[in-house]
Amino acid sequence: MATWAADCAERVLPYFERAYPEDDRPRNAVEACRRWVSTGVFRMAEIRGASLAAHAAARDAKENDAACFAARAAGQAVATAHVPQHAFGAAYYALKAVAAADPTTAEIHTARERDWQSERLPKDLREEIMSRILIQRRGNSVFIKIQKGEGF
Repeated sequence: MATWAADCAERVLPYFERAYPEDDRPRNAVEACRRWVSTGVFRMAEIRGASLAAHAAARDAKENDAACFAARAAGQAVATAHVPQHAFGAAYYALKAVAAADPTTAEIHTARERDWQSERLPKDLREEIMSRILIQRRGNSVFIKIQKGEGF
């Protein structure tokens, strides 16, 4: 789940990095997530610090929705080390970043991104996870939602 979450977040990091090239907090969060996965070494202070820093970057990017959501995706990805459900947040915010990057084609691009996310999950987890990540059209807008419930 953590690798998948990091992959989801990393796909949208360019939205943040193009807008804020000097700010590496979201990238550092994804890298911290990948380090934890590859080494198995879990240091809560590092995980928490990387997540909080990425979310602080998101707050600093509040005038650019795509960048803000990309930073949030990174913060959620690294937090998967703490609670696996944060992986849903990484996918959710990645979809929100895609939608915000081009609202006129959001429906098409978020559907493609969701398909990409789904294809990277193990088959035995795919239906359970992707059934909770919803893309809804309301009027001319696209809304992304996580459906919480039993076991979440």
